[in-house]
Amino acid sequence: MSGHSKWATTKHKKAAIDAKRGKLFAKLIKNIEVAAKQGGGDPAGNPTLFDAIQKAKKSSVPNDNIDRAVKRGSGAEAGGADYQTIMYEVYGPQGVALLVECLTDNRNRAAMEVRTAVTRNGGTLADPGSVSRLFTRKGVVVVPKAQESREVSEDDVLEATLDAGAEEVNDLDEAFQVQSEATDVVEVRTALQAAGIDYDSADVEFVASMEIPVADSDAAGKVFRLVDALEDLDDVQNVFTNVDVPDEVLAELDA
Repeated sequence: MSGHSKWATTKHKKAAIDAKRGKLFAKLIKNIEVAAKQGGGDPAGNPTLFDAIQKAKKSSVPNDNIDRAVKRGSGAEAGGADYQTIMYEVYGPQGVALLVECLTDNRNRAAMEVRTAVTRNGGTLADPGSVSRLFTRKGVVVVPKAQESREVSEDDVLEATLDAGAEEVNDLDEAFQVQSEATDVVEVRTALQAAGIDYDSADVEFVASMEIPVADSDAAGKVFRLVDALEDLDDVQNVFTNVDVPDEVLAELDA
């Protein structure tokens, strides 16, 4: 049940840094707009919207921005864009695979920017299906260890979520990552809430079925530069990869 995904840990830390930079705001707002458009503007009846709002609040997106995004998405206020989801499949340095999820109102711009970022950073665009087959859609709920009233243990998280469909709990140093089937993510999140355990985010993500170890700091740095270049693009919502970098190499890169 338990594991330690180094990429998940790195991604979690990167997300915290990005939140401080305000880079995440636009992406979180876009998620809210799309969720409201697809399932209506009432979070009580739209779990995807509920989770998108929760994630935005955790990243300190102002309530006014959140409310306006809900109104734009649900059609209560003018100005909502017609976003489409596009997936790009990429091979990076060392044969590492990347899935690039875009949410865009301009397919041509997204395609051009992704292609440019990939070719400039040592990657190549892959044929459709060649990379996506290496990933599985999973529900991913991130639970901070330090809660307002107590410190949550792995056993607490397992006990709360096992019957709700949790398959695996990974230790991300400052948080736990609970993986489930994509269809069980709301049930897992609800079970945590019922147990009085707070959560940071609940998403459906693409999780690598097998990771590729990259133990050379130079090569790992190239992979992360490619990921950063893609994540910096306005149309890119998420980058998923099967890279596995050892702790000592991560520490070397951090230094």
